[in-house]
Amino acid sequence: MLKRTKQFMNSNKYKYEKRYFRPLMTPENVYVFKFGKEELNNRLIIKYSHTWTGRIKIHEIDLRMHKQQHPRIFKHESELIKYLKKHVDTTDKASTKRNSVDSKKVTTK
Repeated sequence: MLKRTKQFMNSNKYKYEKRYFRPLMTPENVYVFKFGKEELNNRLIIKYSHTWTGRIKIHEIDLRMHKQQHPRIFKHESELIKYLKKHVDTTDKASTKRNSVDSKKVTTK
């Protein structure tokens, strides 16, 4: 499940942990996927069920970044990966900009 998401996490050096549980009151299965660079403070909650042929049908993917209260909801894995690529690019640019500013401060002293 979520093969492309796992490949994305591995290629960007994110750590992740996965957990499966089946709620008693709903027919959907739930898969929780925690991830992060240093801490596992982001999570995906995937709600899915099985069709009568045995295939997995994903109903929704909730993305909660940094333990936020209101998740971003995706219907398809491709939408999720597109969002994560955009988010990873912006955080990488911000961290490199911070590092370059810090190095300038050190060299001018």
